Order: sequence, then structure tokens, then C-alpha cells
Amino acid sequence: QVQLVESGGGLVQAGGSLRLSCAASGGTFTIRVMGWFRQAPGKEREFVAAITRYSRNIRYSDSVKGRFTIARANANDTVYLQMNSLKPEDTAIYYCAVQRGWAVTETPSEYDYWGQGTQVTVSS
Repeated sequence: QVQLVESGGGLVQAGGSLRLSCAASGGTFTIRVMGWFRQAPGKEREFVAAITRYSRNIRYSDSVKGRFTIARANANDTVYLQMNSLKPEDTAIYYCAVQRGWAVTETPSEYDYWGQGTQVTVSS
């Protein structure tokens, strides 16, 4: 059973930066794709970014492309999300998720394990 623990959320002004981390433990040898999703109040959970095990395939949503960077450290089973030029519309709970499949997907139901989420609030 894989456990995921996110950290790094907080309150930041528009234009600022935050770095989220997600550490995986327990059965991590089964993890191939690691990703980030977010959910704002009253909205559905949406894909943000995902990365394959050896970082050969990386995908971003159009809304964060050019501002966010996902990276992965297999040595400590951690995935990061560097968020720059933050906007108020980036405000949401950010969730780390992992899957045992090989392909990067944007569908939440295709991810096998989820973290508890970390709040990111961007003030205008």
C-alpha cells in the first residue's frame, strides 16, 4: 500500500512562487507515473501535471504550462511541483497522485493512490 504525503502549500501573493513536495512510501517500486491534480471550491478535480518514472514523458495542463514545473527524484520517491507566476485562479487544494500504469494520463480515476491534499491560496 502506497502512502503519499504532500507539503509546501500556503498563502502567496499573485506573481509569487511556491514549491510543493510529495513523498511516497510503501510499495514504491510499483509507482510509474506521479502527478498533481487540483480542486477548487465548487469545481471538479483537474489535472495539473504528471511525469513518468525516468522523466522521459512529462505533461502539463494548458493552464499551467510555462509557469509550473514538475520534477521527480526516484532516489527518495518524491515528486515536486514548482509553481511560479501564481495567479488567483490557481487557488485550490493540490493533490499528489500516483499510478502503476506506464502512460501519463489526465483522468483522476486512472490513478491508484492519492495524498491528503495541501491548500494553495493566491491573493490578488
